[in-house]
Amino acid sequence: MKAIVMTATGEPDVLRLQDFPQPVITDDRQLLVRLKAAGVNPLDTKLRRRGTFYPQRMPAVLGCDGSGVVERIGARVDRFKAGDEVYFFNGGIGADPGNYAQYTLVDERFAARKPASVSFAEAAAAPLVLITAWESLRDRAHIRAGQRVLVHAGAGGVGHVAIQLAKLAGAQVCVTVGSQDKAQFASELGADRAILYRERDFVGEVRDWTQGQGVDVALDTVGGDTFVKTFGAVSFYGDIVTILEPPRDADWKEARMRNQRVSLELMLSPMLYGLTEWREHQTHILEQCAALIDAGKLKVRVCRTLSLAQAAEAHRALERGEAMGKFVLDTEDLRNL
Repeated sequence: MKAIVMTATGEPDVLRLQDFPQPVITDDRQLLVRLKAAGVNPLDTKLRRRGTFYPQRMPAVLGCDGSGVVERIGARVDRFKAGDEVYFFNGGIGADPGNYAQYTLVDERFAARKPASVSFAEAAAAPLVLITAWESLRDRAHIRAGQRVLVHAGAGGVGHVAIQLAKLAGAQVCVTVGSQDKAQFASELGADRAILYRERDFVGEVRDWTQGQGVDVALDTVGGDTFVKTFGAVSFYGDIVTILEPPRDADWKEARMRNQRVSLELMLSPMLYGLTEWREHQTHILEQCAALIDAGKLKVRVCRTLSLAQAAEAHRALERGEAMGKFVLDTEDLRNL
């Protein structure tokens, strides 16, 4: 089969279309999936630059998000049959080949049925951002109706899903964005207020929006100084969830004085550490989100679909900050356009 292979760390040019061994079922619960599309995430660009979690296992195939059609099943598989359409978060961190390829293997417990109402590209864009936003807002912050929520980078992959999940929970949502186009995009998804963070002090804007109280919940998808500044935008006894590692030199005083609860979210931990129960929980999240998508209550935007051979260009565009939604690779298109 063809796959995008990374033989060394570095710039996007290390990603090259090559022949790669087609996977073969070795476990009775595995599915052999003919991939139709693969999502491209910031995680992929970080692994390309810094190396995977298993640097001794090179070359590597990146891509944790995928969608496709089940081609063969293991002897004990009972949830799927050949021909079923699935989507999933699996592989791509170095231990097992990822989804920048024509075929992949996935344990049936970690795959969900693809939402019937969307394309394979839209489905492949979804798993990481759906799980991250869901775990952050529902599992960590326990979001509820009537709350006010701040979402940083509201036009990004996780951010644009978080807006919708917060609105579905009955919350009001404020977002930070980098341009007027992104502000418009966030508003179309339901954001009640959009702050152009390059032009305005988001802490002051949030306090104005909440009559000086601060939001009940903040989702930080940016990190660094933004994470620390967010303490001032959150209410006393409020919740902050960050998907990034807090800065080592962070000044925690304001968070402590305001009795805020800070939660960490890294949705790949169950796959990284083999936490089967939590991976099955993530599959359940994908199943619930598929129902919301098919009901027209949730959507994941694909801002651009590229051929599999254009994986390097997808990484460049993502690192340039061009995403409003997600980039996706068409794994059946091998053309270098």
